[in-house]
Amino acid sequence: MTVALAARGELKWADALPYVTVQFAAAILGVVAAHAMFGLPLLEWSQKARPGLGQIWAEFIATFGLLAIVLSCAASASRAVPYAVAAYITGAYWFTSSTSFANPAVTVARTFTNTFTGIGQGDVPGFLLAQGIAVVVAVPLFAWFFGERPKGSG
Repeated sequence: MTVALAARGELKWADALPYVTVQFAAAILGVVAAHAMFGLPLLEWSQKARPGLGQIWAEFIATFGLLAIVLSCAASASRAVPYAVAAYITGAYWFTSSTSFANPAVTVARTFTNTFTGIGQGDVPGFLLAQGIAVVVAVPLFAWFFGERPKGSG
């Protein structure tokens, strides 16, 4: 979402970098915390294969849908964003073959778990590509749909 906000001009690109850095670090710390709760090695390389066009397409759908929820809620000034996001991610976990990573930080962090939630390093580029394309498609589409004008970016 940080990249989408920068693409919409709601966040300066220079300001996005610290956010993204913290998001990646926090996602990896989340893996460490989860592994500690279950007595697993704190970090381990995932061996979970998630190959193929079907997985990449599913990840595009998962990310596009998440952006649709957030951008639609934002356009209507809805206070339901956290509930809508939680409901969508829960559903997308079940209706996408990728299990809805829908976030580059989550994708990279899940390379550090060899549980069923992991992703092998070789499959990460396809997921990141799908997520990036979802941003490129969703941001202008929803700006057009809601009649929004581009905001100044810096």
